Amino acid sequence: MKPIRVLIVDDSPVVQLILRRVLSGEPDIDVVGVASDPFEAKDLIIKDKPDVITLDIEMPRMNGITFLKRLMSYSPIPVVMISSYTSKNSMRTIEALEAGAVDFVTKPSQDIERGFTSLRDEIVAKIRVAGQAQVKPLFLWRKAPIKIGKTLHAISRKLIAIGASIGGPPAIQKLLCSISFQPPAIVIAQHMAAWYTRAFAQKLNSLLPVEVREARDMDCVDQGRVLIAPGGKHMRVVRNGTGYMIRLDKTSSTQDPSIDVGRSINVLFHSVAKSAGPNAVGIILTGMGNDGVDGLAAMKEAGAYTIAQDEASCVVFGMPRKAIERGIVDAVASPEDIPAILLTDVK
Repeated sequence: MKPIRVLIVDDSPVVQLILRRVLSGEPDIDVVGVASDPFEAKDLIIKDKPDVITLDIEMPRMNGITFLKRLMSYSPIPVVMISSYTSKNSMRTIEALEAGAVDFVTKPSQDIERGFTSLRDEIVAKIRVAGQAQVKPLFLWRKAPIKIGKTLHAISRKLIAIGASIGGPPAIQKLLCSISFQPPAIVIAQHMAAWYTRAFAQKLNSLLPVEVREARDMDCVDQGRVLIAPGGKHMRVVRNGTGYMIRLDKTSSTQDPSIDVGRSINVLFHSVAKSAGPNAVGIILTGMGNDGVDGLAAMKEAGAYTIAQDEASCVVFGMPRKAIERGIVDAVASPEDIPAILLTDVK
């Protein structure tokens, strides 16, 4: 099996050196070059044809987001963003994921060499996943066509639970932005570090004419509200009289939940199976591993309608594939086609 050819794009010589050292120690990864800015990177992409690019956000001459959008528009290559965390950068990281980046790693803020060494496993794991990812030409979804008003269809009475991992943010955005009716209550578990789920929710809230935010403990789950599980916490839906309520628990792992996916989607899906039963819809989207599959099976057994993302639109087809192979899926579709299924097939 050929090694994954990686191009490092970062304006810091120290980061270049450390990343090269971290990645070169892996037998299945080959660092084919380093670039200090997107213009250097362009020449090396043509010359060395890398399989994966690591990309910083803040760089001279052209920032990483602008470069990423141009790259994904003309010559898509899997990209892992590696950038320092700030409130501004968290929003830009979400923009990068929307533009087609496979995943991201947060640079250490202090003692860079030791910090990157501690991130070795995370960086290597995400490079390997990116090496298997299916990236598509960039097409950004902007404004949702949701029509605010009364919906008498059966879907308005359902609770929709969505689970996603790698490639999830743009898939979720496409799904929500394709809804052309007053949406029911929606709860989402997306594998993402704690700092970024709030930025993701804020991004979606700016695009949609309904409320989207990070969930808080004891929140009511209401029609027309989209609640996203905070990174680093399990989100459960429990009965609250005639409605539903959110309960949040810390994950059992101390690692970055974007790497150690734990059972966060399973926790959500199992709780929805128990609390909503046949009055729910379970949707499993792109992602590596099998988190959510057991929970989706529980939802199916409880009478819920279940949907999996199709292979052609997935960045990583792992989670949906396992759900489909297990025989627990009622429908398979791309994110933008799922709302039509909700209207036509859900009873």
